[in-house]
Amino acid sequence: MSGKVYLIGAGPGDPGLITQKGINCIAAADVVVYDYLASAELLKYARADAELIYVGKKGGDHTLSQDGINALLVKKAGAGNVVARLKGGDPFIFGRGGEEIEELVAAGLAFEVVPGVTSAVAAPAYAGIPLTHRQFASCVTFITGHEDPDKTESMLNWQALADTGGTLVFFMGVKNLPNIVEKLRQSDKDPKTPAALVRWGTTAGQQTVSGTLETICGNVAAAGLKAPCIIVIGEVVSLREKMQWFENRPLFGRRIVVTRARKQASDLVERLSQMGAACLEMPVIEIEPAKDLSALDAAVENISGYDWLVFTSVNGVDAFFNRLHALGYDTRALGRIRTAAIGPATAKRMNDNGLNADIIPESYRAESVVSAFAGQDVSGKKILLPRAEGARPVLPEELSKMGASVDEILSYRAVQGQAEAGELAEALKSGQVDMVTFTSSSTVKNFMALLPESGAKQLLSGATLAAIGPITAQTASDMGLEMDVVADEYTIDGLCKAIAAYYQKKTAV
Repeated sequence: MSGKVYLIGAGPGDPGLITQKGINCIAAADVVVYDYLASAELLKYARADAELIYVGKKGGDHTLSQDGINALLVKKAGAGNVVARLKGGDPFIFGRGGEEIEELVAAGLAFEVVPGVTSAVAAPAYAGIPLTHRQFASCVTFITGHEDPDKTESMLNWQALADTGGTLVFFMGVKNLPNIVEKLRQSDKDPKTPAALVRWGTTAGQQTVSGTLETICGNVAAAGLKAPCIIVIGEVVSLREKMQWFENRPLFGRRIVVTRARKQASDLVERLSQMGAACLEMPVIEIEPAKDLSALDAAVENISGYDWLVFTSVNGVDAFFNRLHALGYDTRALGRIRTAAIGPATAKRMNDNGLNADIIPESYRAESVVSAFAGQDVSGKKILLPRAEGARPVLPEELSKMGASVDEILSYRAVQGQAEAGELAEALKSGQVDMVTFTSSSTVKNFMALLPESGAKQLLSGATLAAIGPITAQTASDMGLEMDVVADEYTIDGLCKAIAAYYQKKTAV
């Protein structure tokens, strides 16, 4: 039985620019064959059992030749597999997709083409350059920049290109930039014509160098710009000065390590990415159920005997409701029990499970929960507190002093995550990290456990350190680390605001 190949345009680099159909095809594939320019983040849509094959081409270094890629697609599809062929940009815009399809047709194999956003459109857009504009350009031409400058005759009609009066966009032509400029100037293209090169367009590593046909080669050389680049030539480039937006974001280009558990990191990664950061996910913790759940199960079975249910984290909410549902109950089993949440994120997770919080303190730490209870008569009341192993004892101790009977149940634990110690150390050593974020005391402890004890401080000397709140910062201080940023509001939103404010202040100095 023959399979099928989906030739998918993976977009220009920003993983958010892939089409929904492209995502669906990746999710359905038995085999994913992907390029150098296709974002590795797209692989998260693949099935856990899918075969992932990298066939990237970088600066002449081919993991697999084009003939080899063609043969691979025929082999995998011919064996009955559904194959997702991920190509950077659009498969048919200088992507050699046509050649791959010709081989599939010759082999009698089924295929579909899923168009993608081409870098020729996306990179200039993210650089603030509209390819057409009523006052400047009524047409745009896409051109390969790969022509060999030693050829005696060019396949391109340079005079026609120079005379279009529209925008010229060259693919992968940074090495041939001097030749491209020379050919256009020989064809009487005005040397004052604006020009720009956009490297790694739509990604956090985007770099734009602009000038004119007179100056662009020197500007690019001075900036050390290398492939992959898109070259844009035309009057529309002059609009970049007032239209650029992507590179103006507050954290643009900052490389920030996120140490949260991978399942919980998405909100922090999304917020930081929206502000322009390149996030390096290094999950130093993972959340697991407590080793012994018998005490939590017993508390759930006897939940009607409690007056208060207090949650100090989202993880505590998840752990409690996982057992509630596993034992065959739902929110109705909580009856008239009153509730407290340490902060808005915890309260929201409670609400997601059909439970409202009666108490949410103004400050999101255990001491504030105690203060919030000051107006409540808890003497003789029974309080259930599902929480993590190793949590601070402040809350149960203070509630007990107020006369309450507190059942502190260990419901989950933070264990060492899947971050690679070698990868983490190398990223720090090579200066690839601008900031490391910590969202709990556990992330600090586990992060430090991954680094060599004798050289940890040296590795971190070039990075800014940020903590979600004072408790996390104190844990770091106890381990010999001083935080450069400590959020005033102990939430992901508060941490992101504090990070943005830090860099804004640093830039202003």
